[in-house]
Amino acid sequence: MQSTDKPALPLAGVRVLDLSRILAGPWSAMVLGDLGAEVIKVEHPRRGDDTRDWGLRVGQTETAYFNSVNRNKRSVTLDLQTDAGCAIARDLAKTSDVVIQNFKAGGAEKLGLGYDALSSDNPRLVYCSISGYDRTGPEAARPGYDLVVQGEAGLMALNGEADQPPLKFGVAAVDLFTGMYAAQAVLAALYERERTGRGRHVEMALFDCGLMITSYYGLEALIAGEDPPRYGNAHPSIVPYGVFDAQDGPLVITVGNNSQYERFCRDVIGRPDLADDPRFATNILRSQNRATLLPEIRRELAARPRRALLDRLALAGIPCGEVAGLREALTSKRAVDGGLVTTQPHPHAGTTPVLAPPWRFDGERMPVRRAPPQLGEGTDDVLKSVLGLSDDRLAALRDSGVI
Repeated sequence: MQSTDKPALPLAGVRVLDLSRILAGPWSAMVLGDLGAEVIKVEHPRRGDDTRDWGLRVGQTETAYFNSVNRNKRSVTLDLQTDAGCAIARDLAKTSDVVIQNFKAGGAEKLGLGYDALSSDNPRLVYCSISGYDRTGPEAARPGYDLVVQGEAGLMALNGEADQPPLKFGVAAVDLFTGMYAAQAVLAALYERERTGRGRHVEMALFDCGLMITSYYGLEALIAGEDPPRYGNAHPSIVPYGVFDAQDGPLVITVGNNSQYERFCRDVIGRPDLADDPRFATNILRSQNRATLLPEIRRELAARPRRALLDRLALAGIPCGEVAGLREALTSKRAVDGGLVTTQPHPHAGTTPVLAPPWRFDGERMPVRRAPPQLGEGTDDVLKSVLGLSDDRLAALRDSGVI
């Protein structure tokens, strides 16, 4: 475990009660934890978060999937199907600044953990509900799954190659964006609370966020009145822009404007005729005539070594890069020098890799203060320090299966 007083933590003193599981909710809580909040993650005493059983095993109770969204948290086990477990959760909420939950519609209210109940005890509470669909609409009871929403929101329709079926994103993009949107909204509510003294109920839906991240593709579909074509690794409106094959491997080339295009033709591939051709004078024209232009460019690139191309592109001031494997990227000098991957001690695995938060404040990266927790590692300590429960009370709760 790493610990440091520098940099100062922006959310120091903020307590987050994370009642969520899987990905979108835990991701938003982790973001707040990365920024310095104390995050208490509530899990079932025996099963824990579902993702403790997803992917590669780490130690006895964690997996790579679980660890990717639960750094900088404590794990407290409570059986919320018991009255005593719910009572403890309500007591924790009274001492918290933020609650994040993604129960099925009506689930939190049934347990006495809904916004109305908790905010009546703690009017300053910022309460975040994450669901698959609008909680006030006819689909409120539908469970939300990233892949389903990727399909329903049109994201799969814009992803992949034109001659291939619709394709999902490599990661659960809707869940991850929803978690980031949720963290942003919580931060806004905390900021507003400084003026008003009252919290807010933030409501996030996966479908809403999935639709938002269609971005310029979505607007083009509305303006054109039809789905835009799929471009795979290419760009819909900038040419040449995408992944290309050099003589000995793939590289990314992003020619972003007309002056870059001219330098690309003259200085990189030695084809001034392509720079002078009026059919390719602007990005719009190059996009319209991509079927004519791109075969010429691909032919030139395929005849040259990748390293030589990257050097020429850099000299010409054109953004470019190799296409790295995932492990290669994570172990690259760039990642290592940036402190983006840390090694954390682990009581069973010895050590385990944990990604570092992406933010820097005043030149310092936010630290990994706590490795992803073993199931229930913080139960006794948190319930003692936050709620003042005695050892005898904790023993009784444990004997009855509540913790």
